[in-house]
Amino acid sequence: MKRRIRRHRRLLLGIAAAILLFWAAGLMAFLGELPDHVDDNVTTTEVIVVLTGGSMRLKTGLTLLQENRAEKLFVSGVHRGVDVQQLLRVARQLPDAADCCISLGHEADDTAGNAAETSIWMAKHGYRSMRLVTAAYHMPRSLIEFRHAMPTTRIITHPVFPAQVKLDAWWRWPGTALLILDEYAKYLLAHARQLFEKILG
Repeated sequence: MKRRIRRHRRLLLGIAAAILLFWAAGLMAFLGELPDHVDDNVTTTEVIVVLTGGSMRLKTGLTLLQENRAEKLFVSGVHRGVDVQQLLRVARQLPDAADCCISLGHEADDTAGNAAETSIWMAKHGYRSMRLVTAAYHMPRSLIEFRHAMPTTRIITHPVFPAQVKLDAWWRWPGTALLILDEYAKYLLAHARQLFEKILG
């Protein structure tokens, strides 16, 4: 009986160790996907898409629009009741800055929702290429969701780097460490959800 208990205990420890190794290997792969610079700052697209979550993202999107990197700016995940003028004031831009070229999406409340909302808006207007603006730590999961929702759309990534997120030696900064681990968990869940959707048809 004791031998059987020890055997089961060793089996459980082995399974736990394998799960931990798999989790750690996945974390290393995830960290390897985090961008540390903007790969392409020149190519124009039809649309710039900004995912809400920080004023730096919006300011970057507006700057890219003013530099003629695209003809339209779509901001996904905006709170209901917020209009373009209010958004420009939050970003400390002139109230009439690029007003005619900005569209807002109010339906999304998570990254999968951002992708779905953007897909519907782009299909409605016939757009096939976009520059995606979001925080660097958020980019891997965003790409999973956007490529799943829009597999034929050309996506150029444009990460931004919030000063409070210390990606270099992230484990030394408790706030950044928690953010990275939380984002990694969501990244795994996004992969798992899409896998189940594929299996279930």
